[in-house]
Amino acid sequence: MPLEFELCPGRMIGGNHPCFIIAEIGQNHQGDIEIAKKMIKVAKDCGADCAKFQKSELEHKFNKKALARPYVSKNSFGQTYGDHKCHLEFSHEQYRELQKYAKEVGIFFTASGMDEKAVDFLHELNVPFFKVGSGDTNNLPYLEKTAKKGRPMVVSSGMQNMETMRQVYKTVKKHNPNFTILQCTSAYPLLPENVNLRVITEYQKEFPDIPIGYSGHESGIEISLAAVALGAKVLERHITLDKTWKGSDHEASLEPAELAELVCCVRVVERSLGSCIKQMLPCEHACHDKLGKSVVAKGKIPKGTVITLDMLAVKVAEPMGVPPEDIFQLVGKTVIDDVEDDDSVTPDVVDGYGKKSKC
Repeated sequence: MPLEFELCPGRMIGGNHPCFIIAEIGQNHQGDIEIAKKMIKVAKDCGADCAKFQKSELEHKFNKKALARPYVSKNSFGQTYGDHKCHLEFSHEQYRELQKYAKEVGIFFTASGMDEKAVDFLHELNVPFFKVGSGDTNNLPYLEKTAKKGRPMVVSSGMQNMETMRQVYKTVKKHNPNFTILQCTSAYPLLPENVNLRVITEYQKEFPDIPIGYSGHESGIEISLAAVALGAKVLERHITLDKTWKGSDHEASLEPAELAELVCCVRVVERSLGSCIKQMLPCEHACHDKLGKSVVAKGKIPKGTVITLDMLAVKVAEPMGVPPEDIFQLVGKTVIDDVEDDDSVTPDVVDGYGKKSKC
């Protein structure tokens, strides 16, 4: 059984607990706090567990030349990349306002700390868990510092290889047992052939003592549902109010109706996973009673006859008799009463036949 831990107050993940669904708002709010609030409400109304943003302290995430780089793009909110990012960045006070609103709405609130200073602020904000974006997954000093703060961690793995992920696991595990790794491919939108859901099962084998999840950038919900069927215990998807809006993430995001459908379908998939025990279920009894087959006599079998296989056939019969899987057990046994042609061979007419009841 994979490790279970409390990711948010009162909300366990791993084991048989429901998949924890993160609605990644990121910077799809266009720099508008009212849009951000509306997206938090959408996430709640659609059934997501958490609304998540991306927090950067720009001068700590980017060097001066990166911020001064001209940014000419249909997605640009400024003439330089720094101006663009500044437009999309909420202040500390705005984050407190958003956190308060999320609490009022009734949904967990957190953010990816995109640099060490941002993590410090989120720690001060008392978020329930830290999200590590793929861009910082191989940033081992950042991971170590974040892990030492003691909050649960959700670590994406886009742009990494398995050897790096082993290092990531060891780095975090040394300081913090409560973390999960998400399979992720960093492309927007993500083509199905680049998703590699099989990595989920490899992570489950490689890191058997932590829950494994999936962060998706594909279109639609089908692949995310498949991830849950493979055992993803955390599911993260970007959300938007309009896929046509300016910004590189909108196209790979889910609109409200899609998010609601995803959450609903995830819960159906979880119910359908059911038990690993194969047995006849109560819901199958009606079909079995109507169509279940039994052993019947091919011709009349007189009392005292030693049964041979050529005396027997399998049919839907009334009343139900010996089940077909036991037909070979009847060979060599003696009937203690006449069995008429085409009649059911019932357990009580075969000497020495004893069938354990199915469960």
